[in-house]
Amino acid sequence: MSQATGVLTQQWYRTLDRTQWNTLLASNLGWVFDGFETYALILTVGVALHQLLDPSQYARIPAYAGAIIATTLCGWAIGGIAAGVLADYIGRKRTMILAILVYSIMTGLSALSWNWESFAVMRFLVGLAIGSEWVTGTAMTAEVWPDKARGRGIGLFQSGFGIGFFLASLVWLYVGATGPGAWRTMYLIGVLPALLTLWIRRAIPESPLWERANERRKAALQRLRAVGASVGGDKTLTRFTLAGLFAEPVIRKRTIIAFLMATASAVGFWGISTWVPPYVGSVAAKAGLAAPQWSSFIGMAYNAGSIIGYIGFGFLADAFGRKPVTWSFFAMSLLLTPVFFLWTHELNMLLVVAGFLGMFASGQFTWMSTWLPELFPTQLRATGVGLIFNGPRVLAAIGVFIAGTLIVYFGGYGNAAIIVATIYILGLIVCPFLPETRGKPLPESV
Repeated sequence: MSQATGVLTQQWYRTLDRTQWNTLLASNLGWVFDGFETYALILTVGVALHQLLDPSQYARIPAYAGAIIATTLCGWAIGGIAAGVLADYIGRKRTMILAILVYSIMTGLSALSWNWESFAVMRFLVGLAIGSEWVTGTAMTAEVWPDKARGRGIGLFQSGFGIGFFLASLVWLYVGATGPGAWRTMYLIGVLPALLTLWIRRAIPESPLWERANERRKAALQRLRAVGASVGGDKTLTRFTLAGLFAEPVIRKRTIIAFLMATASAVGFWGISTWVPPYVGSVAAKAGLAAPQWSSFIGMAYNAGSIIGYIGFGFLADAFGRKPVTWSFFAMSLLLTPVFFLWTHELNMLLVVAGFLGMFASGQFTWMSTWLPELFPTQLRATGVGLIFNGPRVLAAIGVFIAGTLIVYFGGYGNAAIIVATIYILGLIVCPFLPETRGKPLPESV
């Protein structure tokens, strides 16, 4: 083994500078807070609806919960796609700061909801900001970290969502016991991330890759105004970024395949993982135990596994490649769903299986933050990442709504979860058609 190879494989972290670590920290913290807010909704939506609905409507709370989460995901999709375009035009850093500020304000306002409709509106607005933050964090980390360690950096970034989920479970363990207004307290806590923007403004620079791409775009626009027509490759640089994803055959193929894979990940995760805490809570209630406490326990177990999965995926993808690792995570997610919902009934064993389910069903999301930035040129990167990561949230929202309805129809969680889990087969089928990009430089042009 050469000395250079030894540095990358044995002490890769020593090759990174302060800017690269600060960029990772800023992106990770933003995603931590988004994860906290997202899982706070999953943990509290039932409690909130018990206050916001008439008692005669309690039997349909799973359906209302599905509608609330679906509304959040629709906002997530719209905000994430818009932020991807915005980040390609005004920069990664500015868009990240804007997303965190909007997220913090809208989260705090969620605590003031007076009926389920107002709650749904607030959750939609929160979703707009959550989708935005992931896009900018992914693009920033991918563009600043070195090629050989990009998967590791992205895995550490992506773990923020699981850390946020874990923190929400831990906080809810204590806040949930404070009374019927505890759910409002959880959302008030979500105002704190606004302080993070003060540090981001001075601690991290704009992405150098984006700055170069932006200069090329400006120069192309100037030539276009001067001669009245596109010259050479200027048409590619001046084309609206969303249209650019479908203009060139190679990029169009990657966009479509990756979108199908992201649909499998999103529908599978939201249509299954959403119901893990209430399912275990129902099992605990039947056993005469405290449902909120066990919902917190299972949330911590699930999200401890998620954190391992997020980080582990990045390291595995750097070692073995994006394609085989992604395919394996899809396969394990499909296998573990019936193990958890149908074949495991003892509460302590459910904690163990939940950890493994989280490792793969949540951990698989790292394929998008690792692989997607490597498929698109700089001038289209945030737009491509934003569309593919967030567009399927609309389908996932439908999946969550359908899952909630199926739970009511079947009178339980198991069969509904298995039906939704079949979406992972789509990911298994289309995954092999994307190119392997492990260790390669990010493309800067089409």
